[in-house]
Amino acid sequence: MESLDYKQSGVDYAKIDPLKVLAQRAAADTARNLAQHGFREVAASRGESAYVVDCGDFYLASITECLGTKALVADAMRALPGNSDGRTYYDQIAQDTLAMAINDIITVGATPISVHAYWAAGGSDWFADEARARDLVEGWKRACDLCGVSWGGGETPALAGVVEPGRIDLAASCVGIVRPKSRLTLGEKLAAGDAIVLLESSGIHANGISLARKLAERLPDGYATRLDNGTLFGDALLAPTLLYSPVTEALAATGIVPHYCVNITGHGWRKLMRHSVAFTYRINALPTAPPVLQFIQRHAALDDREAYGTLNMGAGFALFVAAADAERTVQIARSAGASALIAGRVEAGSKRIVIEPLQLTFSGDDLHVRA
Repeated sequence: MESLDYKQSGVDYAKIDPLKVLAQRAAADTARNLAQHGFREVAASRGESAYVVDCGDFYLASITECLGTKALVADAMRALPGNSDGRTYYDQIAQDTLAMAINDIITVGATPISVHAYWAAGGSDWFADEARARDLVEGWKRACDLCGVSWGGGETPALAGVVEPGRIDLAASCVGIVRPKSRLTLGEKLAAGDAIVLLESSGIHANGISLARKLAERLPDGYATRLDNGTLFGDALLAPTLLYSPVTEALAATGIVPHYCVNITGHGWRKLMRHSVAFTYRINALPTAPPVLQFIQRHAALDDREAYGTLNMGAGFALFVAAADAERTVQIARSAGASALIAGRVEAGSKRIVIEPLQLTFSGDDLHVRA
């Protein structure tokens, strides 16, 4: 089978990332506006997964994220002839949407405290489907309760002419608080010798969906294609993204403050070298990739460089901790419901990721997410 990469599915980070960098440069110039309110930005948070403002006794963090195209998979699965029970899957992708924001904000050491919803439909008729609307609301609330956050409100525009009829764009914003301020995690303490602890993923999460959708078009049975374990491809894609805030909160409760954290989403394992300082990240143990990601790699004919540079391949979140805290971090994560393993270590050297079991290396030039 001809290989299928992320560019062919319509996502080319070489074209997207320059705009992000341009926006970061313009945004940085606005930090001076905080002074009139008696606040100041934490400059080191620029380019990280959440923005941090110093409010005196505590830090305030904020983030906005969107789901991407996973709603299209939910719509396709609902339309399958075999979906006799009428499942909408929107309770599941509601959790995905929140996870995109919550799993970002906790990377800076914040406790998420409130979220807002942005549900932009292609027309008013979308909201008239009672089963789908109920699932979206119930799934959103359940995810909020799992993370202990308040759902403050949101926006539900009908954008005919902007969003396609019958479709919806889901997004979430999140506010978090870093208190005590010693919980701030922006990488200042990251050092050679630190351990890399990876938390398992539940599947594709919400990254790489465009690639998976393109692959579904090639499969004779599309989303109804069965994996080796008998699960439908579409069902496997819709496994909800794990929420990792229970892990970071449990770590904080025991006094462990990671030296750095990464939410492994876009750019796959390349995100492990997101920190601005040059280090070598040496990986010597790999989590087992979920069956759906193994399926995608095989049927899209992805080599390891493309697979690990695009998908999470079994690792949804990375914690960089002092070597002495590594074993306890794994135990705490497991007690909070997330499988974890000590996957490697941080070393002095050029910025790169060395994945020894795959004989694969990513260099600093393979990731451009900072101004």
